[in-house]
Amino acid sequence: MTTVVEIAFWIAVGLLLYTHLGYPLLLAGLSRLRRSPGAPVGTAPTPTVTLIVAAHDEEAVIAGWVRNALDLDYRPDGLGIVVACDGCTDATAERAREAGAHRVLELERGGKVAALNAAAADARGGVLAFSDANARWQPDALRRLVAPLADPEVGYVCGQVSFTVHEGTANEEGLYWRYEMAVRQMESDLAGITAGNGAINAVRREAYIALEPTRGQDISLPFELQKRGWRAVYEPSARASEPMAPTIEGEFRRKRRMMAGAWNTILRTSLLSPRGYRPLYALQIYSHRLLRYATPILHLVALAANVALLGEGALYVATLSAQLALLGAALLGAVFPLRPFRIARYYAAVTLASAAGLWDLLRGGVPRTWESVEGTR
Repeated sequence: MTTVVEIAFWIAVGLLLYTHLGYPLLLAGLSRLRRSPGAPVGTAPTPTVTLIVAAHDEEAVIAGWVRNALDLDYRPDGLGIVVACDGCTDATAERAREAGAHRVLELERGGKVAALNAAAADARGGVLAFSDANARWQPDALRRLVAPLADPEVGYVCGQVSFTVHEGTANEEGLYWRYEMAVRQMESDLAGITAGNGAINAVRREAYIALEPTRGQDISLPFELQKRGWRAVYEPSARASEPMAPTIEGEFRRKRRMMAGAWNTILRTSLLSPRGYRPLYALQIYSHRLLRYATPILHLVALAANVALLGEGALYVATLSAQLALLGAALLGAVFPLRPFRIARYYAAVTLASAAGLWDLLRGGVPRTWESVEGTR
């Protein structure tokens, strides 16, 4: 029995170390051997683009988003700006029109993905670009975002989002996101990215998939397009920014909602089926998506097995001490604003959010609608 518990413990620990540390190191080694050069921005074509945002009660920020879109360095006759109002009860539609949006759709409340589907069906551009209402793009972001589409094999591109930080924020999302972007760059250089981001991304019109409303574009479009023969890539020079949730509690709520959708995609779609994937892309999916999201399960197995192994030598006393130290640091992060404690607290919150998202999915499914996180508008 002890041998079985030991095997479970070391497998859980090994997978945790692999998904967070070993996998990025593996990618780093592989990416040195093979890189995919991007299309030079100066020579890339500028296709017609419809830039879409789904908005629910965004009267505070929508005019700023529209003005930012109108100021993009892109040929005026090649850009259409669409605001898809998802059951708005405020002045979002009116303010979007006043700011100069080319088209405003006033839709019944159906959720973000349903609103994006409606806007995509109504769009006229050869490329569909998507953003968040609180995101702000750099002037050259759209040109840089569509540049990789000069490669006929590329169907989806996501850009780089950075976060503006409120004074006194305890949220370490920015640190995590820099780590995530480094991993995403290496995946893009190899087989393709395994997820995008909602703040800045684009897809060929003919490659767009109208997803079921409980699914998220960020995690679904890259792998679905890979299965259909397209590549999904990351273009770091296409940059946008958006406000970070100022508190770890706000970040937890945001991640919990996102993880319910992510677990829905993992468990109820073909994401884990290797059919249609190249072997390297399948490795990326299992390493970056499945194991990353399974982190809370692996931690529970490691902790439970470690407790059961306490009588088996000093090594297991040391490993349990390390696990308890991580939990203790996370708890201290709520009281002492030291960076190591804040990082531990953020890691614990994100891990717990993944578990809570799975629980929400199993208990009641994925909500179609969404609300803005306090402090990000």
